[in-house]
Amino acid sequence: MADVTAEVVHNGGCHCRSVRWRVQSPPSVVAWQCNCSDCSMRGNTHFIVPLGKFELLGDSKQFLTTYTFGTHKAKHTFCKVCGITSFYTPRSNPDGVSVTFRCVDPGTLTHVEIKHFDGRNWEKSYHQTGIASCSHPSKKAKMIS
Repeated sequence: MADVTAEVVHNGGCHCRSVRWRVQSPPSVVAWQCNCSDCSMRGNTHFIVPLGKFELLGDSKQFLTTYTFGTHKAKHTFCKVCGITSFYTPRSNPDGVSVTFRCVDPGTLTHVEIKHFDGRNWEKSYHQTGIASCSHPSKKAKMIS
């Protein structure tokens, strides 16, 4: 039986390929579908990794721009060319990166479990879901199912 906790390298990026990155995570991930005003409009569903497991490649940074609102803690990055948010810094995990699972190149994600984050009731959902532990690998086991 394969080790579902062993990490692999996932590559991905935006639609026009101006923004490219690599991220280390297990092949099976928990992705969060959020209903906050931004995520619900974009249809964003993302998994969270520690910042040290994410690497922006090549000259990708020059193609990024950032949008913030509300508390300005979340840094919504998107490609200046095609407009796709392939990753961003989430308010819930400022020490991590949220990767849009649909922006991962095919072949390395074997399973995506989707959980709901109630961004319209952010504080309550933050405390009930255990999402903060996603950017701390040793604490992931404590997440509420």
